Amino acid sequence: MRIVSLLPSCTEIVCVLGCADQLVGRSHECDFPPEIQSLPVCTSARLDPAASSAEIDREIKSLLQRALSIYEVNAALIEQLHPDVILTQDQCEVCAVSVDVLRKALPGHPEIISVSAARLADIWADIQKIAEALGMEVEGKALLLQLKNRVVDVIQKACMIKKRPSVACIEWIEPLMTAGNWVPEMVDLAGGHTLLAVPGKHSEWIDWTKLAEADPDVLILMPCGFDLERTRKESATLAACRGWAGLRAVKANNVFITDGNHYFNRPGPRIVDSIEILAEILHPKLFSFGREKKAWARLVQ
Repeated sequence: MRIVSLLPSCTEIVCVLGCADQLVGRSHECDFPPEIQSLPVCTSARLDPAASSAEIDREIKSLLQRALSIYEVNAALIEQLHPDVILTQDQCEVCAVSVDVLRKALPGHPEIISVSAARLADIWADIQKIAEALGMEVEGKALLLQLKNRVVDVIQKACMIKKRPSVACIEWIEPLMTAGNWVPEMVDLAGGHTLLAVPGKHSEWIDWTKLAEADPDVLILMPCGFDLERTRKESATLAACRGWAGLRAVKANNVFITDGNHYFNRPGPRIVDSIEILAEILHPKLFSFGREKKAWARLVQ
């Protein structure tokens, strides 16, 4: 089978199922595992990924107002690759190439598999869906059992915690957006109490006042598409806000930065790593997975 994956999480699912050698093309955002980076790149973005949070937000809104897609699909290249299956998503037109954009670019392609996760259960379902499409149903079930057992290991320890810290997760910094969808559920599983977000609901824009009023015990930054160092750099915008120093999380030195791009924003196999990261952040005396300074760090004020 010849596979083109236009979503990083789908690329990871294909690889962990043992089908990396069947990938013939990827999106510009697919960057893991490292061996897939030599594949032909079939998409590009119409914005500058190196711009600031505020600048990226303005560019996205301008494109959407003009009814333009944020991403371009190299239809000619995909046709040359002769894929049997194309993997994409239909949850968010900002996050990656949507199925509608792809169908317009490739109106005659017979097999487009689209994923759309809102909660952890949807991520499990998408993994099995892709496994079945690739003829790897048994391997998919085995993978899911392994992933779910790791989650159970976290739950068994976290369920004994009597005092759960209140947690606000930030998916975008300027303007502020809280992390929704599967993130609130993961926070709760890892022994926290989610503020300003509802499991299964889209991430929401909030203003600074709402965050200050919620005044969480712990603040975790996980901007969509940003790695650890990029998040560290962008955090300066929050630190400049009036009243920042008075936040409970700031005073207790409980503000954390994460690699949202490779973990929290990516609904694939490493979503379990993300739950383990949250557990490690929230309850370091109970959990240690060795990911500090690699996938997350305490923000030094």
